[in-house]
Amino acid sequence: MIRTEEIFKSFGDVEVLKGITTEFYQGKTNLIIGRSGAGKTVLLKLLIGLLRPTSGRIWYDDIDLFSLNKKELRNIRMQVGMLFQGSALFDSMTVEENVRFPLDMFTNKTKKEKLDRVNYCLERVNLSGVNSKFPSETSGGMQKRVGIARSIVLGPKYLFCDEPNSGLDPKTSIVIDELIKSITEENDITTVINTHDMNSVMEIGENIILLYEGKIAWQGHKGEVLNSENQILRDFIFASPFLQRLRTTALEKSEE
Repeated sequence: MIRTEEIFKSFGDVEVLKGITTEFYQGKTNLIIGRSGAGKTVLLKLLIGLLRPTSGRIWYDDIDLFSLNKKELRNIRMQVGMLFQGSALFDSMTVEENVRFPLDMFTNKTKKEKLDRVNYCLERVNLSGVNSKFPSETSGGMQKRVGIARSIVLGPKYLFCDEPNSGLDPKTSIVIDELIKSITEENDITTVINTHDMNSVMEIGENIILLYEGKIAWQGHKGEVLNSENQILRDFIFASPFLQRLRTTALEKSEE
């Protein structure tokens, strides 16, 4: 579990986050949503430790993230997996080398142990046998799955995903969502996803946090979205005509 307490973050005179207190649950897919400029990316960077809050605290289970020295922070980061928006693969490395990179950086495993772990992770994301390919030889969906394999190769307790479906077609997006969710459940990971994808919200949103002007405007489960009377949530979610029709249908069925 990750917990935040009264997180404020300012850049000069601009206050971006204004007292964020919440929890991101272990074994669940925790989604951060909101309009551009709401503070999603800043919050994600704070949770990872790339930025320090102006005030407030962030807890990884019972560990205060910003009280750690460099060695202790390194130990925490070995427990963190990160899936970047653009996959962030190294073009000059093969798929195998990309996935192995965290093992080379953070472990003293033998070459065979590393290869076994890489092959396991590639198999887990349905990419067995692509070790020798370069990123340029794979599709966008495959690159995203390589990114997932790399993010879990160290066996993380915490997984962060920044817009995992960015640039993907709807069918591939569903595959990525299901993959992230199943990996989260299987390994009891605390997974935090920054997303604009409403399909992700409705399909895998087990704990949804809506940011609005630097504050939490709503928090709940995907099953509570359609019937919520929170106006900020409704304005955000039902900007899509499809979801407007879906909500109308749900309300009609509840009245039958």
